[in-house]
Amino acid sequence: MTETNNLLPTETHPFPPFLPPDAKVLIMGTFPPKPVRWSMEFYYPNKTNDFWRIMGLIFYGSADYFRNPDGTFRRDDIELFLREKGIALHDTGAEVRRLKDNAADKFLEIVRPVNLAALLSAIPSCHYVATTGEKAAGVVASITDTPLPRIGQFVTTRWQPDGRELHLTRMPSTSRAYPLAVDKKAEAYRELFIAAGIL
Repeated sequence: MTETNNLLPTETHPFPPFLPPDAKVLIMGTFPPKPVRWSMEFYYPNKTNDFWRIMGLIFYGSADYFRNPDGTFRRDDIELFLREKGIALHDTGAEVRRLKDNAADKFLEIVRPVNLAALLSAIPSCHYVATTGEKAAGVVASITDTPLPRIGQFVTTRWQPDGRELHLTRMPSTSRAYPLAVDKKAEAYRELFIAAGIL
């Protein structure tokens, strides 16, 4: 980190953790894009991000299931879906500094990582933590003192605060910048949900 970087402002995470009490999977990205890119005030708000297309494909057979005609997402339906399926969401950056004027992971500096222990204490049935990119996976690996898994792979660890077995999975990025077709991304996420007992 350079002295110039220290002069840049920091941002704290704009969304509260989404933690259905019976969640089996916690999915974590790095940090939301700038508000100008949001189509809703919720996780993965960028209309060009593939996350909700992936969820639509896996659970409803349509990449457009959660989309309105104008391309925005239906937050109420999304939250209902997440509660019904037991999927929790948050990000690995609690406070970040944007080194460029965008949300690209390579230009995000994690100033303060998420309090993973607090998240997991609220979802005691969760045994799968899945990250949607390399930087997020690196943060979780650092917090849990585990190796960085390959894309689509996981490492298993014993979570010391409560003794539960955790599977830490690194998923393909849902960003359009990641060069993989959305149906291929969906296949990887489908395997995660099968392993977690959601599918």
